[in-house]
Order: sequence, then C-alpha cells, then structure tokens
Amino acid sequence: MSNLTVTGTKITNGIWQGIVSSDSKEVPKLDVRLLDKPVANVQLTEDPAQGHWLLQVPIPSDAITEGVQTFVISDADDGTRLAHFHLIAGEVLGDDIRAEMDLLRAELDMLKRAFRRHCVETA
Repeated sequence: MSNLTVTGTKITNGIWQGIVSSDSKEVPKLDVRLLDKPVANVQLTEDPAQGHWLLQVPIPSDAITEGVQTFVISDADDGTRLAHFHLIAGEVLGDDIRAEMDLLRAELDMLKRAFRRHCVETA
C-alpha cells in the first residue's frame, strides 16, 4: 500500500496539475498512463515551503479526440492507483450534458409541484 496521495488541482494550457503528498522525504516515483501507455514529459517539482510536490502532466495532442480519455496515476513502486482524470470531447460530451440537463429539469418540475401542493395543503 502506497503512502502517496495525489490531489488534482486544475488543468491549464493543456497541463493537468496536482499535488503529491507523502510521509517520506524521498522523491515520489509515479507512473502516469493513457490507454496503458506511459505519458511523456511528466514533471514533479518539490515545494519545500508547503511540504509537498507539484505534479504536472502534459496532455498529449493525440489524446484530444472524440470520446472519453482516462489518465491513470499510480505509484511506480507498488502499482497502487493514486488518482485519475478524464478528458471528454466531441459529441459524447454534448449528449451527456443534454441528458443531465433533462434530468435536472424533471427533478426541478417535481420539486415545484411538491412545494405548491405543500403550500396549498398548509394554507
């Protein structure tokens, strides 16, 4: 079991960023993969003032494609999965957002009806 913790912070300019915390003072050894292939040019920079490491994972241009791409971050020593992030693009995203909006509208309509019924019954 790994003593590493990875927390994602943001994606900026095609680079996913996260914070790596560890009980150890040793440099963490991480493995970042996309479609079971290693991601190149991953950077890990120590921030001694904060007591953690900054992880930067460049998103390869060939990962920006239709559908969902999942990046997996693991401890290179024992293979423990520490974190993952998704990149979603294309029509898949549009369908997903429309379906989610329809669901939210239906739930809001149900809540409005229940609230109105409650107001009538308690008036």
